[in-house]
Amino acid sequence: MPSDLALKTMNRVHRVVLTLSFGKLGWRAGGMPALELTTVGRRSGEPRASMLTSPVQEGDALVIVASRGGDAAHPAWYLNLQAHPEVTVRYGGGRARAMRARTVEGAERDRLWKAIVSSQPRYAGYQSKTERVIPVVVLDPIA
Repeated sequence: MPSDLALKTMNRVHRVVLTLSFGKLGWRAGGMPALELTTVGRRSGEPRASMLTSPVQEGDALVIVASRGGDAAHPAWYLNLQAHPEVTVRYGGGRARAMRARTVEGAERDRLWKAIVSSQPRYAGYQSKTERVIPVVVLDPIA
């Protein structure tokens, strides 16, 4: 499982690539679109930004996966959006947009999980490494 230091380092490197390329590089990672998710810290109340990928998109909605590489614990960004589902998302180099996060369950989760592992089999590997059910989150635009 990736350490907190490794995850923070990957986020910093990703931001450096975006900055040095003036936003021309870094909007794809691992064969998926990349996005910058800004949540509100559940304890601090401060903005917290994370670089993530979106293996599935449906219209204007983006799907993200709280896998943390198959770690036993949820990623901090996921815990933050559970406490404060209103988030900001920068996607494809565009402007930041207000979105609302929701964790999907049941048939919707099953359908999305099938699409996720079909296009990105590594997520099935992450699920096999942990006993927790990896959350699938839909980010819906706020009108």
